[in-house]
Amino acid sequence: MDKLWQDLNSICDEQSYVTGWYVKNLLDGSHANRLGDYVFPTASTRKVSILMAVLREVNRARLRLDEPIVYEERLRQGVVSGTFKFLQPGFTITLQDALVQMMVISDNVCTAMIMERISLDQLNDFCRTVGMHGTVHRTSVPRPDMPANHPLSEVTTTTPIDQGHLFDLILRAIDDPRAAELLGCTAQQCKWAIEVMSWQKLRTKIASRLPEDTFVAHKGGTGKRGRMDCGIVYRKSRPLFIMAAYTDEVPKVMPDGLPGYFSVFNTIGRMARACWDELGARQDAATTGMPT
Repeated sequence: MDKLWQDLNSICDEQSYVTGWYVKNLLDGSHANRLGDYVFPTASTRKVSILMAVLREVNRARLRLDEPIVYEERLRQGVVSGTFKFLQPGFTITLQDALVQMMVISDNVCTAMIMERISLDQLNDFCRTVGMHGTVHRTSVPRPDMPANHPLSEVTTTTPIDQGHLFDLILRAIDDPRAAELLGCTAQQCKWAIEVMSWQKLRTKIASRLPEDTFVAHKGGTGKRGRMDCGIVYRKSRPLFIMAAYTDEVPKVMPDGLPGYFSVFNTIGRMARACWDELGARQDAATTGMPT
């Protein structure tokens, strides 16, 4: 696996901005990272831990997925992400629907609805309990007027290792009662969470260079300081690898004149494709019994 890890670092070395990653090979359990403990802004990747913390509260019978929530005018004030802000208030959805919209289109009206039902203390307790010691939830919905050089103390922060660990727990909890117990969720809830994350419509970054029909359960993020994406990539109906990729200090315009976000999309897409090609070849070799 050393060559793959070197290839990923080489892709990152080409960039002037900060790039950190965690990758786990799900064929044999090997893993590696670059700046794995570096603290990055989460942007919307924080919503994975929000989703799982809410499911824990549902499992504890403190919240109900069928709870009706009225979309009020106040909920769209200052919201940048999503589509609900363009809709006329007054209709009702369920907590489950709000979770789906938060994950699939990163809707922050729905995130605000959810954050009125779970506290930052509960979210941070969830993270500490599952071992995400480098993650701190600080805001319900980030303010839209933050400058690109905002301090980390204004936003929720995490590390690539923390996010990779969370996805690993969610995946393992489907078959491992100990992982499910640590999350405080049922196996069925974890299976549903993976399904929901596979519905994400923003299939950039990790999914961008993979075959169009690839099953990718992931959550991306768009921050003022960088872009990021985390998820599980499947091949031949089996989980192949987990990737958590983060960037920081990304300029608006790169030296070649192209937008910084385009460079990030390309960088993370290339990294995911390198994992797909190497680990896919290993998966095929294991199936046929041929050496890699």
